[in-house]
Amino acid sequence: MAETGGLVLCGAPLGNPADASQRLREVLAEADLVAAEDTRRLLRLAKDLDVAVGGRIVSYFEGNEERRTPELVEAMREGQRVALVTDGGMPSVSDPGYRLVAAALDAGLPVTCAPGPSAVTTALALSGLPCDRFCFEGFLPRKGGERRARLAALATEERTLVLFESTHRIADTLADLVAAFGGDRRAALCRELTKTYEEIRRATLAELTETDEFRGELTLVIAGATPTPATRPTDETLLAEIESHITAGLSRRDAATAVATAHNLPRRDIYTLATRR
Repeated sequence: MAETGGLVLCGAPLGNPADASQRLREVLAEADLVAAEDTRRLLRLAKDLDVAVGGRIVSYFEGNEERRTPELVEAMREGQRVALVTDGGMPSVSDPGYRLVAAALDAGLPVTCAPGPSAVTTALALSGLPCDRFCFEGFLPRKGGERRARLAALATEERTLVLFESTHRIADTLADLVAAFGGDRRAALCRELTKTYEEIRRATLAELTETDEFRGELTLVIAGATPTPATRPTDETLLAEIESHITAGLSRRDAATAVATAHNLPRRDIYTLATRR
């Protein structure tokens, strides 16, 4: 019986071949089969890296991944090591890959990763916006109505937002963002990341709509919504909660402490309220 093979997800350079890891070079040289989003780009990358792809090369892109996934899983079952490479960044992140990962795992086959560049984290780090918490939305819906509905749902998202967009839809998307988020929301439009003509435009959404020309692969990073301050409950509501705690067996002091903690209010103020009534 053949030894069980597996899947290796390969993080490919976004633009500059020098971003490639040594492990990527090794995987491309040693894999039995390389599934590439664009076989021509793979061969160009291999040439730039001075790597001879040792295994068979097949295409794996949006148009054929449903048909090709079973073939790749069967190859892994037969003991072959399959490397998956997209045009740039990590497979599965708005690129082909998720379907193959799920199928390999369902078949009980090992899946691992040769980590590498990601447009999401690269743009986020370069944006100058908060990076401690963020939300990745990938590509928004292509149809205007669906896109506007999605943006309306995201308008109150407090985490920094990362989007991918195409050059021919970015103008409409920016206009919809201004309508949904307001023109003053800070953002960064990143194009051609790690390439010779890399450009980061940091401005408000309204200012970005004034851009004359958009070229290259685009990643948009948008500041999260400003948190809405919590409304302080009325004195009557706070007193009712205190009395409820007292009825449950707490002392007036402990009841005031519990209510103050629940609403993130100064304990002294709530205790004063509790003893004044």
